[in-house]
Amino acid sequence: MNRPVSASPAPVPRRGLFVTAAAAAVFTVACADSGGSASDGAGAATIQSASVRFHDADERSIGEARLTEGPNGVLIDLELDGLPPGFKAIHIHDTGTCDDHHDGFQASGGHLNPDGRQHGLMNPEGPDAGDFPNIYVHDDGRVYAQLFTPYASLGGAGGRAWILDESGAALVIHENPDDHYTQPIGGAGARIACGVVEAD
Repeated sequence: MNRPVSASPAPVPRRGLFVTAAAAAVFTVACADSGGSASDGAGAATIQSASVRFHDADERSIGEARLTEGPNGVLIDLELDGLPPGFKAIHIHDTGTCDDHHDGFQASGGHLNPDGRQHGLMNPEGPDAGDFPNIYVHDDGRVYAQLFTPYASLGGAGGRAWILDESGAALVIHENPDDHYTQPIGGAGARIACGVVEAD
């Protein structure tokens, strides 16, 4: 006798993963030019992690960051020492150089922003792919933070903004906090520290 075969249940869309990733970008405690590029993910298989060494405007080494590619974005572990206390903006910039420290790291270009979106996590026309929550510098000048972005990828995975394209990228810290809305950089002010993103 042939037994009836029950149909397999339809797969449930993994919608919760996107919501979780987006929320992490907004709630994790942590310019004007558009830049970067989108990718079909061709470089994603070979770039799974990267590192950053930060220097301030006096060329002093002030800490490091480690970037790790994940299935839905990039996790950044940040450890700094030697910054003025208070909340500070931090962004991904679209050019991998920090050589012009005496000129305020302007050579690092604008935000990673291949889609030309407006700046700001709280902006309805944003965010751009270089935006992050602010980081907090304690009274002793130290920062320990984790940041996450679902908008960028080291190798351009999933069509996200490509951090390590031909022009490279840098992480830039500003003197003021980002208000996450105002153009072009949320009132973040001068660039006080910079580090080039380098593939491991």
